[in-house]
Amino acid sequence: MRLAVCAEMVFTKLPIADRVKRIHELGFDVEIWSWHDKDLDALAATGARFSSMTGYLHGDLIDPDTADEVVRTAELSIKAADTLGVPRLNLHTAELVDGHAARPRHRATGQMWTTALRTLERIGALGAAAGVTFCVENLNTVVDHPGVPLARAKDTLALVEGVGHPNVKMMLDLYHAQIGEGNLVDLVRRCGPAIGEIQVADVPGRCEPGTGEIHYPAVARALRDIGYSGTVGLEAFAAGDSSAALQAFRAAFS
Repeated sequence: MRLAVCAEMVFTKLPIADRVKRIHELGFDVEIWSWHDKDLDALAATGARFSSMTGYLHGDLIDPDTADEVVRTAELSIKAADTLGVPRLNLHTAELVDGHAARPRHRATGQMWTTALRTLERIGALGAAAGVTFCVENLNTVVDHPGVPLARAKDTLALVEGVGHPNVKMMLDLYHAQIGEGNLVDLVRRCGPAIGEIQVADVPGRCEPGTGEIHYPAVARALRDIGYSGTVGLEAFAAGDSSAALQAFRAAFS
């Protein structure tokens, strides 16, 4: 397994390029969120290896009125990803603004499922042509992202399996899954081949492994048991010193 760290959440007193450089110097790959507000050439010049970044700017996968915007901005994201050599682009079932659903919905409909599947088919074709994988991230709607439909891991897994496209996978976020569903070891085993990348943080607090209730060494064993050799990304705040947080993350998955 490769280990990556989200530069948006650690070493936060440093400019973003310096955060990326620091994470790289400590031996990790780097995840970023938005790309449209960053100097991508400056990030590329750090020499870091990037694991993932946001794969769209606007629109909802589940909404026929805005799904075209997801596809249009996914094409823009592919171009940005090429600058950094990013292999995986992250999607949500609905657009987030400051962490909240841009157009909150608290009930899923059949049309949402159908629209999401059709939109992901289009995005999968884009990914195949560009050689990148789009990953649909599960979210929790209890603490962080109320109003996002089809957000649970079981929903994103159903979408990915329903599309059945090699360039559409899950961004399996175990922090969100613990809050919304729990049973993480069985979840990892169930998702298996559908996983494009794993994201982790502890619960509560969204800090590094060892600061909350999740026993991440057991999760790491489960990943090894299913033969997972992809990326595990720390998408977490540091409870204290950022370097110490990264060391705790590495220890949990070593």
